[in-house]
Amino acid sequence: MTEKQHDKVIILDFGSQVTQLIARRVREAGVYCELLPFSTPLADIKARAPKAIILSGGPASVTEENSPRIPAGLLEMGLPVLGICYGLQAMCAALGGKVEGSDKNEHGREFGRAKIELNDSPLFSGVAKKEVWMSHGDSVTRLPEGFTAIAHTNTCPFAAVADEARKFYGVQFHPEVVHTPDGARMLKNFLLDIAGCRADWTMAAFRDESIAKIRAQVGKGRVICGVSGGVDSTVVAALLHEAIGNRLTCIFVDTGLMRHNEATEVVGLFRDHFNIPLIHEDAGALFLERLAGVDDPEKKRKIIGKAFIDVFTAAQGKAGEAEFLAQGTLYPDVIESVSPHGGPAVTIKSHHNVGGMPKDVKFKIVEPLRMLFKDEVRALGRELGIPEKFIGRHPFPGPGLAIRIPGAVTADKVSILQKADAIFIEELHKNDLYNATWQAFAVLLPVKTVGVMGDGRTYDHVLALRAVTSVDGMTADFAALPHDFLGRVAVRIVNEVRGINRVVYDITSKPPGTIEWE
Repeated sequence: MTEKQHDKVIILDFGSQVTQLIARRVREAGVYCELLPFSTPLADIKARAPKAIILSGGPASVTEENSPRIPAGLLEMGLPVLGICYGLQAMCAALGGKVEGSDKNEHGREFGRAKIELNDSPLFSGVAKKEVWMSHGDSVTRLPEGFTAIAHTNTCPFAAVADEARKFYGVQFHPEVVHTPDGARMLKNFLLDIAGCRADWTMAAFRDESIAKIRAQVGKGRVICGVSGGVDSTVVAALLHEAIGNRLTCIFVDTGLMRHNEATEVVGLFRDHFNIPLIHEDAGALFLERLAGVDDPEKKRKIIGKAFIDVFTAAQGKAGEAEFLAQGTLYPDVIESVSPHGGPAVTIKSHHNVGGMPKDVKFKIVEPLRMLFKDEVRALGRELGIPEKFIGRHPFPGPGLAIRIPGAVTADKVSILQKADAIFIEELHKNDLYNATWQAFAVLLPVKTVGVMGDGRTYDHVLALRAVTSVDGMTADFAALPHDFLGRVAVRIVNEVRGINRVVYDITSKPPGTIEWE
């Protein structure tokens, strides 16, 4: 089966912060989709031969002269269309309806949860929970010819509309977010029942297709792949190895800034479990040498990124001649590069990953995961037989523990943090709390406090524990871990790790904070 044999849905992105959620929900329904900017030429959309179109939400107002518009001719393609929020308004405006700002219509703005009344419609088949999530200022005040209202709230008479004959549907609410309890069912109804898409997008099918693509691209060539023990690079390596066997060589740059015993586990996974050729570069001393005395977070990241490239580049000679370099690019990275709202932004901090490859890289690039979301990568990893301890592992920043040690990094601080972090993670696993958190870790603070151990005075480090719940890391809330659990962890850390005499718990959400401390 080739990718082109899958029924495909095109999602046109009008700039919503949650457009990626639409794509994830579509794929969860078993339907393949691609996300394109609203400005994509109609010819490019037609070339992809979609089975249906979804129009996303967005921050603009249809009432503004230069606001984003639906590509001319899109609504004449004869395809089922679902407009969401701004997408509904853009569709109605394009077809002769009327949209007004909240200051010019009696219905006003609507944000948050709302009770909704549903009419009989194939869009709402099997929908039981009549609650949705609204987030709009403008409203449709007059429907285009052929449309009728199929749902309303107390303040929104056109909460959902349809032209059943043309299979045009629009919802003012957001079915893609979890706050609309039956939103996934509505999307599934549109995809499978209304648009007639086949639910054949599975990781088993993707695995087979990807192996065929890799073999076609690489031919008899050789591939180099950098691995870190993280989910993305591990899945890339396992997939490549299944496709081309020992013509793959992996390079593991051991920065010395990884979690406790992690380097040993990574080497064991690749050499023993998968039997993949692996070059292990133990460069911990080099990274600590270059980081000596540096306390600025951005400088630390840049130093680590440069050191990683230096070590990786030097190791390539040991891998023999290779034409291809594998990278773990994911679909969110691809989407961001063509985002309609990807304008100038304030840099909060450099990317978590350890710098990219040099711009003058001589390799041809292999990116087998570039159409997958993170949750799909994990599913693919399970298809490939990667142990769950690697697939289910929490995210870990490329710069490693260096950004969990605010201030200057030393070998002693790294050792202290590795031991304390390992205790925290071990206790989370023992108490069935690890999978209930999205990310959990310890931070060694550049603060010392007075303590008492036995009859003696201590003056040692403060350790902060951080655990958050999240879907994608864009926003996060602190995990409400039980106080007795946190107490046991604190006792173990203070008793077992020399150099720490006080443990605190970070209860900051994101925003206003970030998940990592640097």
